[in-house]
Formats: sequence, C-alpha cells, structure tokens
Amino acid sequence: MFPSISSRKQSEKITTIAFYNVENLFDTINDPKTLDDDYTVDGKHKWTKKRYSIKLKKLGSVISQLGLNRSKHPPAIVGLVEVENAKVVHDLVNSSYLKKYHYDFVHHDSPDERGIDVALLYNKKHFEVLGSETFALKIENEPGVRDYTRDVLKITGNLHGELVYILVNHWPSRRDGAETTEYKRIKAAELNRTIIDEIRAQSFDAKIIIMGDFNDDPASVSIQTLASDDFINPMENLLNPQKTGSTSYNKKWNLFDQILFSKNFLEKKKDKLYFKHAEVFNKKWLKVFKGKLKGSPFRTYIGPWYQGGFSDHFPVYAFLKKED
Repeated sequence: MFPSISSRKQSEKITTIAFYNVENLFDTINDPKTLDDDYTVDGKHKWTKKRYSIKLKKLGSVISQLGLNRSKHPPAIVGLVEVENAKVVHDLVNSSYLKKYHYDFVHHDSPDERGIDVALLYNKKHFEVLGSETFALKIENEPGVRDYTRDVLKITGNLHGELVYILVNHWPSRRDGAETTEYKRIKAAELNRTIIDEIRAQSFDAKIIIMGDFNDDPASVSIQTLASDDFINPMENLLNPQKTGSTSYNKKWNLFDQILFSKNFLEKKKDKLYFKHAEVFNKKWLKVFKGKLKGSPFRTYIGPWYQGGFSDHFPVYAFLKKED
C-alpha cells in the first residue's frame, strides 16, 4: 500500500536534525601529535583499512536512515563527535550509503589529547553554511594542569532558508567519577551560555540548536544550567535508566546524547521551522543480540576484542516542520 499524496506532502515539509557519537572513528595513520596509537595497524586494536572501511559503511547506513519514518529525506544536519580529523569525516560523507545525498561537513581540529574532534555533516540542498568557529573549553584537572578537551563548534547557517545557530558539543567524560568531574561539565555548560549570550547580543530572537554528547543526563546540574528557562530539552522524557537511553554502562541506561532547542522553536509561524518530535534511534539491529550485554549498543570493540559493530551510543534525532 502506497502513502497518500497528502502524507507524502507532509513528509516533504519535515526536516530531521540528528546527533551521533560515532565511537572512535579513527583512520589507520599514526599521528605523532596525539594519543591515537591504539587505532593503527600495529596498535592494540589492530585497526586495519578493512575494519575502518566496515565502520564507515555501517555508520553511513545508520545516518542514511535517521528520520525516514517521518521525513522524505535523511537528516539535513548531523552533529558528530569522536571523529579523529577532517579525513575521516570526508571518508564518511563519501561512503556508499551517504555519497548520493550531497553531504558536506564542517570540522575544526580540537586540542583533545586523543585527537578526537566534533564536526557537523550537512546536506547542501537543505542547509547553507554562512560561518563557523570554535570555542576552547579551558578547564584544569588540578591547579595549573590543563585538561585538553574538545572545543565547542558553532555553525551559523540557513536551514531551508531560515537563519539558525548550531552548537556541537562533546563534554568531558565521567571516567574519573561522575561527581569528581562534574565541575568540568558545568564549566562546559557555562561556556555554551556565554556563546548564546554573544549570539543574542547580535540577534535577540536567534533560533539556536544545541546538540552533543554531554556525558550527563537531562536532569544533571550541567544540563539544567545549559537549558535554563529559555531552551526546551525534548530528550527529558526519553530516559528510563532500567530500560532505555542512548548509551549504557553496567546495565544502567544514560541519555548523554541530546538535542536542545531555543524556545522560539515552539512558535508556529508562517514559513518558519518549529519543533515537532524527538526520538532515540535504537533499532534492534543496532543492539547486541545475546550475552550479558544483550540490548546495549552494538559497538566496534569490547575492550581489546573487535566486534565489528557501529558505536557504543545510539544516535538521537528530532523533527522540525515548516508552517505553510
């Protein structure tokens, strides 16, 4: 049975915005300036060109399907984290599942010690980049010892002809303990608020999208600081620690991957985009299908053992619609 003409027209008006932590998308080349040695041919993970190609193909297949349940097209924009450099992003947009969709990308090198960065994919038919810049997150592990982490990437552009500002984030991890490292993510939230203030100083009614792997859940202090009272977080109701989220650890789910919108995305105005709905993309084929990790994201490695999966995070996405 084919969709009706009216439903096809509705799908053409819906735009998908997505975010994906692609889990260590490294090339196979050793960069002497970063700690990428594990992801080389002779490194701990025996990271070969074949394994790299498989990962690119699998990630591309996921991205190409995001939002197709409601929209006619794959995402107009996709925020990415854990990409090593511009080369791996270039290879991703030219992989078999994505090359026909006219994707380009924005990438800047970050000072992260492992060499992982953030980036933005965008479909040139739907999004026009007007400018981009990065903002360094300056935090310390202890007095005088800087923690070199990912920058915040700001992109200015026209999404279906409407001016929007996008902030892509990858906040400091919880590796040394959630409470011990909380101050770092609060600092990251405050940096985002500073960027937002700068945007609004130029355009007080700017439409702003914030996305990222925040390494904190929607109820965390850092996210509450980020959202304040002028942003909506449609991810708040998508977390169930016992059942569902975007990533899991020790059988507990977290929703670190989130997309937030300035509140003016709730306004339905003629020829303007407004927020419609948000989801976690957690299809069965993206999950481990047996064993003690059953149901968790099917990742590339578990410890040193190659699994050939996608990522240790599920992507998240949201739908925007334009009023006639």
